Amino acid sequence: MRVLYVSKALVVGAYQRKAEELAALPGVELHVAVPPAWRDERGTLPLERAHVRGYRLWRLPILFNGSFHFHFYPGLGRLLDRLRPDLLHMDEEPYNVATWHAARLAAGRRIPFVFFTWQNLHRRYPLPFRRVERYVYAHAAHAIAGNAGAARVLRAKGYAGPVSVIPQFGVDPALFAPAPAARQGDEFTVGYAGRLVEEKGLFVLLEAVAGLGGTWRLHIRGSGPLAPALRRRVEALGLSGRVVLAPPLPSTQMPDFYRALDVLVLPSLSRPHWIEQFGRVLIEAMACRVAVVGSDCGEIPHVIGEAGLVVPEGDPHALRAALHTLMVEPERRRALAEAGRERVLRHYTQAQIATRTWHVYRRVLGEGAAGPRDAVPAAVALRDNELTVPAPR
Repeated sequence: MRVLYVSKALVVGAYQRKAEELAALPGVELHVAVPPAWRDERGTLPLERAHVRGYRLWRLPILFNGSFHFHFYPGLGRLLDRLRPDLLHMDEEPYNVATWHAARLAAGRRIPFVFFTWQNLHRRYPLPFRRVERYVYAHAAHAIAGNAGAARVLRAKGYAGPVSVIPQFGVDPALFAPAPAARQGDEFTVGYAGRLVEEKGLFVLLEAVAGLGGTWRLHIRGSGPLAPALRRRVEALGLSGRVVLAPPLPSTQMPDFYRALDVLVLPSLSRPHWIEQFGRVLIEAMACRVAVVGSDCGEIPHVIGEAGLVVPEGDPHALRAALHTLMVEPERRRALAEAGRERVLRHYTQAQIATRTWHVYRRVLGEGAAGPRDAVPAAVALRDNELTVPAPR
């Protein structure tokens, strides 16, 4: 089967291990298309080339970069004509213009089309997004939902096709691996990594650690519009000597960040427009054998399971109590860290996510549907295994 997988998320190098795992599965000829970079509230995320073995990586020009709803790839039709894939996998929400554009291109070429969704809130979108969503539902051969809540939303909104619940990405347990030796030092180290936005609960985290006794330090890694307000709050709470705010790291350097922690915290807050859809930093820290604490927002309790502590969202006292427990009970902290690593190995590796995605492809195409195809026409290689598609003139 020849598959074209389009994903702006795959500009992140660590995520590309999923593509390598997919490409290694029987009968798969994988092509991955990504933009040269993606912009969001954190800034510009340039393409990282970390894991590109076994498949071809194409860079597609993107229009309206940074606009979650309106961006799309003007060269996608030309790439489809060049590759003639058996299946198009669009790693985008069904209400986005990029997904609608891809669905129309696939329908006109009779290519089965798969989309992905994280959206676990039942929201009614204004025009034109409501029509975009309906078109995608009507023309998709399969939907992949990143969590059970998203699958329920699909059904509630009228999507009648097959749907599988598979997280977008897992982790590579060889990259996100425990430290070779126990962390040294008496300072209890708490960490957060991710977007610096209000709904991530960072003010709750600051209030929680402000009342935490003992010797501790908080490391916050990320970027976003909340950064100036966070710095002011740190100053107001008198925590400047204990709280470090630092910019985000490349994805391949994140394991070192996690391994320097005693506990990672994800204190997300539900909002009318958003609840936590997964919390990828949780499984990355768990894979590194680091204890985790999360709020009960959205999908967090289901991701953590019994392998960490879950506290009521928006409650700094409960969060402080959980952190205190892990500070003064190192054996419990180590037991939860070990359970977290085992949970990731059972459920959240890139290989497992890739295999489950491969079964979706097989179901869409049916037994024997992916016969031999002509070779992909030659293209100019920019670097090893990376090709580009020019924008139409």
